[in-house]
Amino acid sequence: MKLSVIILNYKTPYFLHLCLESVQRATANLESEIIVIDNNSQDESIELVKTYFPEVFLIENQENLGFSKANNLGVKQVNGEFICILNPDMVVPENCFETLLEFSNDKRDLGVVGVRLIDGTGTYLPESKRNIPNIEVAFQKLTGDTSKYYANQLAQDEVGEVPVLVGAFLFMRKAVFESIGSFDEDYFMYGEDIDLSYKLTQNGFKNYYYGQLTALHFKGESTIKNRKYQRRFYKAMQIFQKKHFSKGKFVDGIIVLALKLLAETKSNKKLKLENGDTEKNIFWVSEQSAMPEAFRIKNYKSLNVIEFKDLSQLQNTSGTVIFDLQDLKFSEVLQSIQLLKNSKNRFRIRPSNCNFSLGSDTSTSQGELLKW
Repeated sequence: MKLSVIILNYKTPYFLHLCLESVQRATANLESEIIVIDNNSQDESIELVKTYFPEVFLIENQENLGFSKANNLGVKQVNGEFICILNPDMVVPENCFETLLEFSNDKRDLGVVGVRLIDGTGTYLPESKRNIPNIEVAFQKLTGDTSKYYANQLAQDEVGEVPVLVGAFLFMRKAVFESIGSFDEDYFMYGEDIDLSYKLTQNGFKNYYYGQLTALHFKGESTIKNRKYQRRFYKAMQIFQKKHFSKGKFVDGIIVLALKLLAETKSNKKLKLENGDTEKNIFWVSEQSAMPEAFRIKNYKSLNVIEFKDLSQLQNTSGTVIFDLQDLKFSEVLQSIQLLKNSKNRFRIRPSNCNFSLGSDTSTSQGELLKW
């Protein structure tokens, strides 16, 4: 088998649905398998996978094992020559995996490959490619200076070597992943991607950023920026510094204390949007499919059906743009969000044959689920 796509889920059932549909389309012409690992979500996630994606191999953990341990267990059960570790709040274009396989096949020194990521507003996510966070870079990052943290030596649409790729999308050979000891299970969540990338370069492999492919990472669904996130993130940085850049017990102790203080003082607001704004103009974008009647009768200010070929007219509008995957491609949706990203519109995606749409207006908080 050529490819195994591994998706670790925790409490993101509807975004997981959208992710799975995109992965199914992107693997349609490949000898591949899709594995979902659920970290004891205790919500609709399990039922959703069993009902709508029965061909997916489902692993039901009885507790939240964290990112590293759960993914390591999943990789042990897959059959693909290549693996892709994927977040459940990701959307990939149809040509994603075929393009990466073609790029990777003849590279024997291949470590891990990442792609260009955007958020739900179409904004580029600079964490798509990063540098190694040594002590100086780590402290600069934690105090708000990201000039050395992100790998700005490579343009966002270029292809080339970078030190670190982001854990939301990691594409590599299974044998290489296992040869360096897989994910370090000292990391519960956050930091494992930095550690993996660093171990690969230390073992003679090259990590590649493929900026000619764009995928969508809603981000806030799996990385809610609250106090618990801050503590886990800074704890991960402590582990990484101690393992790879230790300066002795005294200096390490000072670093740990400083990171703890930052974790307690640095915070972000948590925002969750609920069921949409009924005062907004709604623009339903499709090729030919009709707007569902159950949606049409909802009390919106204005409902407009827009054919995909006329999308450019939305550059001067203000409202909620819903892309209908009933007859649109994921690649078309991703391109459209980027085309309209500087408009006053919000973007939502409706999976095929579903009575809901999803989207997010910020990369630091949970997004919106709208049902009808």
